Amino acid sequence: MKIMITGGGGFVGARLARTLLQRGTLAGQTIDRIVLTDIAPPPADLLADARVEARTGPLLTQTDALRTESFDGIFHLASAVSGECELDFDLGMRSNLDSTRALLDAIRANVTAGGKVPRLVFSSSVAVFGPDAAVPMPKLVSDDTLPAPQTSYGVQKLICEHLLADYTRKGFVDGRAARLMTVTVRPGRPNGAASSFFSGIIREPLAGVESICPVSADVSHPMSSPGRTIDGLIAVYEASREAFQGRLALNLPSINVRVGDMLDALEEVAGAKVRGLVRFERDERIAGIVANWPTGANAARAAKLGLHPHDNFADIIRQYVDDCSKLPTANETLKGMN
Repeated sequence: MKIMITGGGGFVGARLARTLLQRGTLAGQTIDRIVLTDIAPPPADLLADARVEARTGPLLTQTDALRTESFDGIFHLASAVSGECELDFDLGMRSNLDSTRALLDAIRANVTAGGKVPRLVFSSSVAVFGPDAAVPMPKLVSDDTLPAPQTSYGVQKLICEHLLADYTRKGFVDGRAARLMTVTVRPGRPNGAASSFFSGIIREPLAGVESICPVSADVSHPMSSPGRTIDGLIAVYEASREAFQGRLALNLPSINVRVGDMLDALEEVAGAKVRGLVRFERDERIAGIVANWPTGANAARAAKLGLHPHDNFADIIRQYVDDCSKLPTANETLKGMN
């Protein structure tokens, strides 16, 4: 089978590609080829696999060529992130909405010409939920909570969910949307996401570097580890339409945790000295965005697919430490623990 992962050079996309290559199959079919599209090349280990093809450049510039190319499956992960979308409206609309519409239209053109109908998993977001004066946001958002996004990023993700549902209804694609929780802990440098600090207050201290937390310790948010997020994307792809039970969008599982609880877990895993590298310094822009996000979520439909969150945040930190220990730069990455 032939698969495409948009955003395949990013952290989640590259990890998904590695997992699929290691498995060798998806939904009972042998994986012969994985096409990774992104604005930058994927990591070298992926390029070294003969099954991998990299296509570099904005997705919007690649969609015309996709009108004559069939895929068995697509994971559409490419996206500008939340903070970027608030600072640059045109970037968010172009990268998130316009690119998704162009991708869906390329698929439609191919199917209309006799190509196969691909299965497509769209990475949506918990940011589709927000406070609404008429319908207050519950403490825990669920699959049937009314989406009311209060950020451009959340609005763009919600629009794409609806587009995917209509293209699926028309038979152009077999679509499903997985609403990702904030993925923590992400390795590497901070990105432009407003949620980036959730990883930063763990990652940087573990590396012996001070980290600034821009919100209070009482802020609560739904999170998921990278490993459980990948498990969720694959399970959503492999689920039958009957098992998916109706509406295309579902929440992936999360652990609902306060910032203070995250730091308690950091101390449990790495000690008080490492925790002490986190300093609170409020950033009104970031705090304002986060205030419009859910404080927690549940995922009843995902649970029926066999998906569950970690039991506690300390386990998420330990997964990150274990992942980092396998890197050549482990001593620097985990410097704070040495």
